[in-house]
Amino acid sequence: MLAVHGTVVGTLERLQKYLARCGVASRRRAEEMIKQGLVKLNGQVVREMGIQLEPEKDIVEVNGQVVTPKEQKVYLLLNKPVRVVTTLDDPQGRTKVTDFLHGIKERVFPVGRLDYMTEGLLLLTNDGELAYRLTHPRFQIAKTYLVGVRGAMSGEKVAQLAKGVELEDGLTQPAQVKVLKQTKAATLMEITIKEGRNRQIRRMCEKIGHPVQSLKRIAFGNLVLGNLAPGQYRPLSKTEIVRLKILLK
Repeated sequence: MLAVHGTVVGTLERLQKYLARCGVASRRRAEEMIKQGLVKLNGQVVREMGIQLEPEKDIVEVNGQVVTPKEQKVYLLLNKPVRVVTTLDDPQGRTKVTDFLHGIKERVFPVGRLDYMTEGLLLLTNDGELAYRLTHPRFQIAKTYLVGVRGAMSGEKVAQLAKGVELEDGLTQPAQVKVLKQTKAATLMEITIKEGRNRQIRRMCEKIGHPVQSLKRIAFGNLVLGNLAPGQYRPLSKTEIVRLKILLK
């Protein structure tokens, strides 16, 4: 919504200040650009000083190019608890991963998903390019899970998981499988995969007759969960961010 000469309607910002925040130019230079007719607001050339806009709704163009604020990039590692959804909006009113991000002003989104009953490492960011590349099959980013299944798993079944399991959407790629603990009732394993199919670990184990009882992601690329408590998050270090980007080259 637009307001002119100080008329306040909603949350407004002066056009020259907005242009400066977008990194287009200094406020003084932005004022000159406005006077020169180089700036459009919602498709109309603006030449007057004092024009205000609503940043969330109005569209600003400079020399025919839409400009937006330079948003600070945020990279967060969350230990997602069970019974939490990774969607940003849930019609059922369940707890969302973003509900744990107290103090984070930027709008961030999950990189990939962990299902409702899966816990562990979840990366959230507003870096759309990084998120796209991390989830693209071409980059084969390793993801490691701590998997508890029902029953004692034989060496043959472990080998089958490692070699690949035929699912309804095709044969899975080879995985790294390490048995950590085993009883007659259950087996605890560490499984590393480089695919990102929906509920893949659960479906693989179900297919070979050992339903998953617990599932926790403990590593994603070079990122490790460590001793972060469920529901807690931390920002990535500069080193972690650099190493993550190196994986995508």
